[in-house]
Amino acid sequence: MSTVSTPMVSSAPLINRDRVIDWLGIAPFVIFSLLFLIIPTLYLVAGAFLTPEGSFTLKNIGDLFTPSIMSAYWISIRVSVASALGGALIGFFLAWAVVLGGLPNSVRSTLLTFSGVASNFAGVPLAFAFLATLGRTGLVTVFLREWFDFNLYSTGFNLLSFFGLTITYMYFQIPLMVLILTPALDGMKKEWREASQILGATNRQYWTMVAMPILWPSLLGTTLLLFANAFGAIATAFALTGSSLNIVPILLYAQIRGDVLHNANLGYAIALGMIVITGVSNILYLMLRMRAERWQK
Repeated sequence: MSTVSTPMVSSAPLINRDRVIDWLGIAPFVIFSLLFLIIPTLYLVAGAFLTPEGSFTLKNIGDLFTPSIMSAYWISIRVSVASALGGALIGFFLAWAVVLGGLPNSVRSTLLTFSGVASNFAGVPLAFAFLATLGRTGLVTVFLREWFDFNLYSTGFNLLSFFGLTITYMYFQIPLMVLILTPALDGMKKEWREASQILGATNRQYWTMVAMPILWPSLLGTTLLLFANAFGAIATAFALTGSSLNIVPILLYAQIRGDVLHNANLGYAIALGMIVITGVSNILYLMLRMRAERWQK
């Protein structure tokens, strides 16, 4: 008498425990992003097209083209462009010196450590540091006047101005450039230089025809990131210049919270303009970074 054995069918669990644990791991980040980034951004975008009573309007968008607001945007763009270009230029040569310049490894590690700290040093502490250094009674100003009989402010220099705010921003722009560009310089392969030398290229031809075309997307993309970084900064500018320099973040602060210029919906429209400008800069940065990563694969 023969018996027929039936195969055991194991049913897979409906819920993958490992997958649930993975999602729980990123849940705090998702919740944080929703509460403090995505939902507030959507609220600002919607508020830009509403009246205080809740009706749809385009007046807030139209008011962005008034002379005072356009002037604030123009000043912010100029400060952001100047600090981004200055930070990119100086940061590039610093990164090149520690990666390709033959400096000791201790110099590289020290510079990268300092850059990691300085790139996040902003706000009121940074403004106070520059006032204590280059203010009218700052350390460097007094030193130049007492020891060299040179009055820095008699030359027209003013820390509470466009130029003063630009050099203050460059304090955290330069380290950020070093941190982002160093991996791109590390990705430059020795075989590229050796191949160019075998073909008879000079050092100048290597940099102009091989190295710079490869580094150009990284350089331009990082400069755009520096622009967006400076365009959205408010704490340093407000602590340093107060309301004497009418940049967009300070104007936005006055519109939403101020006692005189209180117009929240116009403030939402100003914020929308900032989102568009910084968003375009970041999208271009991501596109250029993706192009630069092709050479590092």
